[in-house]
Amino acid sequence: MNQTPNDAVHILLAIVPIVGIVMGSVVAFLYLLWHHKRTMLLIQLGQYQKPQFDLLSFSLLTGLLLASIGLALSIVFLLIEGFTYSLLGGLIPLSLGIGLIIYYVIRRGDGAP
Repeated sequence: MNQTPNDAVHILLAIVPIVGIVMGSVVAFLYLLWHHKRTMLLIQLGQYQKPQFDLLSFSLLTGLLLASIGLALSIVFLLIEGFTYSLLGGLIPLSLGIGLIIYYVIRRGDGAP
């Protein structure tokens, strides 16, 4: 039984990703609009406080995640394909992670807040 899909199947397969992208964009837009209106209202009421961001903790967490993922990918690519360009897929996150960890160590040693 060699069945070929009809045109309706092709149309549905083309429309589903488009609808998903459009709906995701609408949700993101509505979130940004709601956040903007909330921030403007807080500013008008005088209750707005600038959000605090801990760069040191962020750099340490991101550095550890990138370094561990990069190390795992580098080992896998090295074992599977050897020294090829695919090894860069692991070395790039590994080097970024090491750089972020070095930044954390340097900034922590400076006594930065």
